[in-house]
Amino acid sequence: MSTSERLGDVAAGPDAAAEARARAKRQAQRRAGFLRQILRWHWISAAICLIGMLLFAVTGITLNHAGSIPATPRVSERTTELPADLLALAQTAEAQGAPLPEPVRAWIGQELKVSLPADAAPEWSPGEAYFALPRPGGDAWLSLDTEVGEVIYERTDRGVVAYLNDLHKGRNTGVAWMWFLDIFAIGCVVFCVTGLILLQLHSHARRSTWPLVGAGLIIPLLLALLFIH
Repeated sequence: MSTSERLGDVAAGPDAAAEARARAKRQAQRRAGFLRQILRWHWISAAICLIGMLLFAVTGITLNHAGSIPATPRVSERTTELPADLLALAQTAEAQGAPLPEPVRAWIGQELKVSLPADAAPEWSPGEAYFALPRPGGDAWLSLDTEVGEVIYERTDRGVVAYLNDLHKGRNTGVAWMWFLDIFAIGCVVFCVTGLILLQLHSHARRSTWPLVGAGLIIPLLLALLFIH
């Protein structure tokens, strides 16, 4: 090997080492940037979902022991009488099998402090319009006698625990709460997935990571297979 070739190898050695160090530095920077992003999404999703997760955890317990939690339903009833001009509108709607006219709904809502949505279709029977008005934590109904104009509204409240349980199930909660549940579920998925990535990134320093994750899968699976029939 000539002197010039040996000098070239000597010169290439430091260059290769420097390139390797630069490559390792870039990889470390990319990993650190990725970790910062995961941590950011993890804490943001945790902050957004914190109160909701506490609510769903607590109501999970109350739902699981619903039969052991005493509750005394409170029933309230209000009555009024429809004016003659509005009664005529209601009778016309009954003859046509149409929804209750807006002036009638508005008057009933003002008198009885009850909301009758525009899309709430009455169940017509001879001489009566009946509205089922289910609600979280209770129930309600309204009846309109189309012969004499008597309006009866009855509401049943089963307490705070029943109300929170129905929020957990999304029972009779409306479109806004349905959207909240969907967005909350997405936030929980983000929280769990970013948490799993963080477990992976730090698992080399924590040997119990994957055994604990596996236990979280195997324990409920065995319980379902062995004790749920």
